[in-house]
Amino acid sequence: MADSPPKAALYGGQAVIEGIMIRGASDAVVAVRKPDGEIMVQSLPQSKLWLSSWRRIIFLRGISVLAETLVLGMKALAVSANAALPQEEKVDGEDAEEEALGGLALGGMIAISLTLAIVVFFIIPLFLSRGLESFGWNDWAANAGEGGIRVLLFLGYIWLIGRMADIQRLYGYHGAEHMAVHAHENGDPLTPEGLRTHPTAHARCGTAFLLTVVLVSIIAFMFFPRDPLWIHFASRIVLIPGVASVSYEIIRFNGRHSEWRWVKVVAWPSLLLQNLTTKQPDNGQCEVAIASIQAAIALDGGQAISAGTPTPLDPQAGTAE
Repeated sequence: MADSPPKAALYGGQAVIEGIMIRGASDAVVAVRKPDGEIMVQSLPQSKLWLSSWRRIIFLRGISVLAETLVLGMKALAVSANAALPQEEKVDGEDAEEEALGGLALGGMIAISLTLAIVVFFIIPLFLSRGLESFGWNDWAANAGEGGIRVLLFLGYIWLIGRMADIQRLYGYHGAEHMAVHAHENGDPLTPEGLRTHPTAHARCGTAFLLTVVLVSIIAFMFFPRDPLWIHFASRIVLIPGVASVSYEIIRFNGRHSEWRWVKVVAWPSLLLQNLTTKQPDNGQCEVAIASIQAAIALDGGQAISAGTPTPLDPQAGTAE
């Protein structure tokens, strides 16, 4: 068994269709439960662009991580969607690991996703808040009102999609992912029983990042005038990368110092919100999370994994030292 990577390595990922993607120090891994019950594990090699030295530059690294996460997420989703299909329904009968998402299609999906997110959570609150001045609200109050609308839309969106049965199952995998990361970070056995000693919420969760983006944007936008309209509109678009960078640094700091008392206070709202986006997983979902994080640890240790085959589930493999 390969040696564990340095404890400084931060593992994290996301839930996908009947599976989990885990990002390690170098490559990412997606593990998916196939219809026949087998756990398929596939590596997602990373471009050197995401591993370059500027990734370590404060604030700039947030943009890099965000872009990488979007690309990885789309790739993992494509692999998991195909792997979760019955064999007879797969495109041209190919296995999931042979499916590749073309660069143009990948770019198009990311562009559409980003555009929808910007429209729903930034542009719509902007226009809904334009009438607040007619009630005598000054720029500061109206900007705060705009931020309140943004928070309500964000929470409403999470609550609404959480009513769907498929999303409920996805949230179970989300919880399993967090529990596996907790177990590794605490040096506990990577077994379903070991995972269940940990919460489904995690300080470095994507949900926490999104909530932080919403809250940081309220503060950032407070300092910009609302008239003329083009400045109001442009400020919301231009500042998004900066808001995302600051939010990433906050989440990164909280994750590294989660035992600090004041950090727990700051992180409490995002951890509370994860009650809506995570569920207690079943043992099968825990096994998928274990397979994914063990494979990511193995790759970081220089051990090759075979695409399309499950990794050995050694209960003590990959525990932090």
